[in-house]
Amino acid sequence: MNIKLHNLNKTIVNCKKCPRLVKFINKVSKEKRKQNINETYWGKPVPGFGNLDSKLAIIGLAPAAHGGTRTGRAFTGDKSGDFLFKCLHQVGISNSPFSKSLDDNLKLKSTYITNILKCVPPEDKPLSHEISNCSKFFDKEILYLKKLKVIVTLGKVAFDNCIKLYKQKFNIKKKFVFKHGKTQLLPNGLIILSSYHPSPRNVNTNLITNQMMVNLFKKAKKLAKF
Repeated sequence: MNIKLHNLNKTIVNCKKCPRLVKFINKVSKEKRKQNINETYWGKPVPGFGNLDSKLAIIGLAPAAHGGTRTGRAFTGDKSGDFLFKCLHQVGISNSPFSKSLDDNLKLKSTYITNILKCVPPEDKPLSHEISNCSKFFDKEILYLKKLKVIVTLGKVAFDNCIKLYKQKFNIKKKFVFKHGKTQLLPNGLIILSSYHPSPRNVNTNLITNQMMVNLFKKAKKLAKF
C-alpha cells in the first residue's frame, strides 16, 4: 500500500471528530447482535480498501452497524455486502463471491471500495457537519487514486452526497440526476455511474436484481477500461 494511503487510513481509524458517531459506534460494539455476541467488534471508523492503481471506485454512504463496524471493512459481513460481492465476482472484479472478514484473502481487480462517511450514524442518517468532517478523507482517497476513471455510487443518498461534495469543491450549478445505470460526467473528468443500493429491502422487492447489478458493473468495467 502507498505510504500516503496507509497514513490516511491510520488517521481515519483514529478519528474522533464526531462525538455523536463515536458514542453510537461504542454502543453498537458493546450491545452487539445475538448472532455476533461472542465476536469482538472493530468498533472504529472504517477506511477504504483496494488497489491504489484502481480505475474504478465503489462508494457507499457509511459502514453498516453490524457489517463494516463489526468487521472493519466496508460492505463486509452484512447482507448488502453478500449481494454486492456475489455480483462483483460474477464480472471478475472480486476473486471471491464472499466478503466476511479482514483476513479472508479477498482481492479486487482495479477497484477501490469506500464510504463517504467512515462511521455508522444512528438510523443511517448523518448530520451535515459529520459529512463535512469526513469529506476531507474522501477527497484524499479519490486524489490518491491517480488512475481513477469511474465512480459507482450505491444508493441515492451516497449519490446525492458525492455530488454535493463535488459541487462544493468545483462551485458548479449543473444538475445531476439519480437514475440506476445512468452515467454523468463530473467536473474533474471522472464518470459517475449511479446504482440502487444492494440493501435487503431493495433486493427482496426486486428494485435491484442480480442481473441488473451484474450489468451495471460490466458497464463500469467497460467505461474504466479494465
